[in-house]
Amino acid sequence: MSPRRSYDQYCSAARALDLVGDRWTLLIVRELLAGPRRYTDLHADLPGVSTDVLASRLKDMERDGLTTRRRLPPPSAAYVYELTGRGRELLPVLQALGRWGEAELGERRPTDAVRAHWFALPLLRGLEADGLVEVGLDEGDFHLWTGTGSGPVYGDGPAPVGADARLSMDAATCEAVARGELSLPDAVREGRVTVTGDGPVAEALRKG
Repeated sequence: MSPRRSYDQYCSAARALDLVGDRWTLLIVRELLAGPRRYTDLHADLPGVSTDVLASRLKDMERDGLTTRRRLPPPSAAYVYELTGRGRELLPVLQALGRWGEAELGERRPTDAVRAHWFALPLLRGLEADGLVEVGLDEGDFHLWTGTGSGPVYGDGPAPVGADARLSMDAATCEAVARGELSLPDAVREGRVTVTGDGPVAEALRKG
């Protein structure tokens, strides 16, 4: 494990960047907001990262108290990584960074990788009521929780239990929301997002 590099500046922003300023660290946090993940799953959902860099970042994050590593009980022999409470506190940081970066997103480039669950955080910014939401996109389904406390923020695939709301939209609509060009309530009002369900999230979106 390499020694931690530091800016050696008595500034809280510099201290924070000592921990999360390295390339890939915050994107690993983004993936771990889905809950415990195996190394192979992380590598698959972080296209472009080398195995050496991913392993190094995970060791650094564990050393710095952002993640923990544990072995799954039998019959599985796999290890999983998960965020600590300290690591989970980076959610609003990622949300603020994502909102700031909306203007840089632009149209999707031919070389851009995409995973359906990468749209979870942009959509979460448009949801105010608490509940479990299932989202159907061209790239696949995922689900997310609002007001989750210490649990996962999102997950791949359909909701594991009955969702409070299901949102269906095409890729163009979802990308417009992610770029900040279209709010989720406006997309519902314009008929670009179909909302089903009768939970508080669905009701709040219908009321706009």
